[in-house]
Amino acid sequence: MTVPQQKTARPTQRDIAELAGVSITTVSHVVNGTRAVAPETKAAVLAAVEKTGYTGDAIARSLVTGGTRSIGVAISLLANPYFAALMQAVEREAASAGYTVLLADTHDTVATEQDTVRTLRSRRVEGLLLTPAPGDGPVINELVSLGVPVVLVDRLTTRTDVDQVGAENIQSTSALTEHLASLGHRRIGLVSGAPGLSTSEERTLGYRLGLGRGGLSWSPELVVTGHSSKDGGAAALRELMELSEPPTGLVVANDAMMVGVLHEARRRGLRVGREFAVAGYDDAEWADLVDPPLTTMAQPTEEIGRQAVRLLLARITNPDRPAETVRLPPHLMHRHSCGC
Repeated sequence: MTVPQQKTARPTQRDIAELAGVSITTVSHVVNGTRAVAPETKAAVLAAVEKTGYTGDAIARSLVTGGTRSIGVAISLLANPYFAALMQAVEREAASAGYTVLLADTHDTVATEQDTVRTLRSRRVEGLLLTPAPGDGPVINELVSLGVPVVLVDRLTTRTDVDQVGAENIQSTSALTEHLASLGHRRIGLVSGAPGLSTSEERTLGYRLGLGRGGLSWSPELVVTGHSSKDGGAAALRELMELSEPPTGLVVANDAMMVGVLHEARRRGLRVGREFAVAGYDDAEWADLVDPPLTTMAQPTEEIGRQAVRLLLARITNPDRPAETVRLPPHLMHRHSCGC
């Protein structure tokens, strides 16, 4: 005697297939969107999903409800500790609006970013938050042409066809440089971020502007890229200190590089805040715990995260609204590493 299989308490794709009179493979194609299915077949599968209350994954629910209530975030988790704080702000704001967040690491390369974006889209997220990798114009073009709701975060572009939110970089970095100049420093160096990033370019421009406002001339040898990393920051300081006339003050364009700069300064016996002035950008949570506490330009991370989610949800709700670019001002955290 054949014993009938006991149905599980939770409906499965097999249950959907039996009820709709199709194969499990067909159900999978409908749920995952991996192959075109005849309209009447798809309708039968969707009816079965709704009838059974199948909740095997968010994708199946979205086929019935019309939305997954989820957003994707494509970001480089290795680039800067700042992004971890940004993610917390994004998740809090998304949760308050009833959305979940799917996070994927782009590793700051165009190829990985493109794969990451397509993977998130295959999960049927309703929109994307993206921190662009250097040279990723084609990825953004694809999203815009397909009408995918997207907001660029932190690294902004000159585009006017996509929503963007980030910190104001030029005037704020100028203020850091001017501050060091006002303290009497005539040789002020810059450890800039990775080449090709809009944030690196803007902060370098702000540094040059600050030099001019401080009555100082631009010297290309005083600008060294730290490649937005700890090791790069250390290498940049080594290069600067080997100049025939090294800088006495230094602007460091993000916290990841600042870690390397501080390690190298200690290795060299440089007394930060006394014989060597340092000012940074980002303001990590440890910035006021080191000795001396760091003078930094603090990004409005919480507000950037909130605004990014709000812009994305507004775009999802109203796809035809005009694109917005939001620049939020950082705040100078005046401590002792600058020598004051």
